[in-house]
Amino acid sequence: MSMDIDDAPISIAPSQTDFGAAPTIFCCDCGAPIDGTTAIDAKCYDCFKLTKDISQGIQREAVLHFCRDCDRWLQPPSSWVIAQPESRELLALCLKKLSLNRTRIIDASFIWTEPHSRRIRVKLVVQAAVADDRVMQQALEVVYVVAYQQCSECAKSYTANVWRASVQVRQKVLHKRTFLYLEQLILKHGAHRDTINIKEVKDGIDFFFSARNQAEKFVDFLNSCVPIRLKKAQELISQDNHTAKKSYKFTFSVELIPICKDDLVALPIPLAKQVGNIFPLGICYRVGTTINILDPNTLQTAEISGPVYWRSPFNALGDTQDLVEFIVMDCEPIGPMKGKWLLGEVQLARASDLGSNDKTYFARTHLGGLLHAGDSVMGYMLTGTNYNNPELEALENSNTYMSRIPDVVVVKKHYPNRRRNRKRQWKVKRMAKDEGEMLPKKTDQERMDREFEQFLRDIEEDDEFRQGVQLYKQPPRAKMPDEMSVATTEDGDGEGDDVPNVDLQELLDDFDDLALEEQ
Repeated sequence: MSMDIDDAPISIAPSQTDFGAAPTIFCCDCGAPIDGTTAIDAKCYDCFKLTKDISQGIQREAVLHFCRDCDRWLQPPSSWVIAQPESRELLALCLKKLSLNRTRIIDASFIWTEPHSRRIRVKLVVQAAVADDRVMQQALEVVYVVAYQQCSECAKSYTANVWRASVQVRQKVLHKRTFLYLEQLILKHGAHRDTINIKEVKDGIDFFFSARNQAEKFVDFLNSCVPIRLKKAQELISQDNHTAKKSYKFTFSVELIPICKDDLVALPIPLAKQVGNIFPLGICYRVGTTINILDPNTLQTAEISGPVYWRSPFNALGDTQDLVEFIVMDCEPIGPMKGKWLLGEVQLARASDLGSNDKTYFARTHLGGLLHAGDSVMGYMLTGTNYNNPELEALENSNTYMSRIPDVVVVKKHYPNRRRNRKRQWKVKRMAKDEGEMLPKKTDQERMDREFEQFLRDIEEDDEFRQGVQLYKQPPRAKMPDEMSVATTEDGDGEGDDVPNVDLQELLDDFDDLALEEQ
């Protein structure tokens, strides 16, 4: 509740010395009897209040500059600070704009104003000396007008070629599943908040920053998520011959490992012995700070760090595009069990051979506890497939490893009853990227859509993989009249009972969509 300025209290401190009874005098203006020891200029309290104003010289209006792009306030001379409405930081910023003129602030508080009025009202209680041993207090109100002004950082973001450092992230593979997962980690931790532009290019994304330390911080975040190889370069922009000052542009080239989840890899034999004497032929079941390799025949695992990989690099023997669908004819768990994996022996038949021949294949798999007769799995067909890979040729020519090469390597369970165009109750966010001048071709766009759909399926099927991704609730969409007759709903009706789904308790509210709905 605001207080009228004319009714603001004015107090005059009494004298600390008292020699006997206080003399009584009459006010020179109104004639009221007053204490002679506390009176000033022979006037009573009411008359002195009308003639004296200690707030004279303090401006009653001021201007505050606010950047609407980054929600920061200008703190003279040139710094920008973050302050919430009616916070202590904003109140301190308001008081710094005032010239007190030999007065002292005793109290300050905000007076409520309409948020859209672009006005900030502050109530002040000031104190000043009016005589040798007398002080006086008075309340006043100051109104601040909020003026919009763009800060220098936001102004640079709307201008081309103002970046000082760029991070070029690349992954030279056809299927960028590691890249998609890294994008979700960046969004989850807000590592891209300092970028002034994000541009999508061939084989990766370019991140542009206004300062070198921001780019180095982003590179450190990438290194903490996935194994990378870093190269640095700098370009001289300008040089002052008088002061010897130079201005550079810095470029950080970050290359992600060309290995993704569910890839079939053939390790170099010396490297396989170095990381635990694992069988060189295995599958990559996870890519984190290290590359995790699994031998499906023995459930032995190995971790390959980034520096170790780049000293002896190797490419994927097969990726998800080379996976073949098989039907499980029989499955028998034989143990041992390691975490969620159980070693088992399966008899497989290629799905495309059903009805044409009865050829079957035997293999060991880490999914012995999940598979039953009639299930579908996805795996790599090694028999009859020609891989132009020197590491695999070294295994085939080795007497030690040649007999252990299986016919089929089972990777994961497949769900053929999954509807292709089913509607999910959840979604993931994507980074706002500038596609640049060259838009993707139609064939490239279709391939990117297939990769993203496979990425969403990995989120559904793997609980551990889902922990690094933030899932949001999909806003409900009104059905069209032609969709009313279709007996498909978002809860997965019409699919097999074993098709994995995401629990609704794991989903977060998307406040951006809620704000759009309110508008």
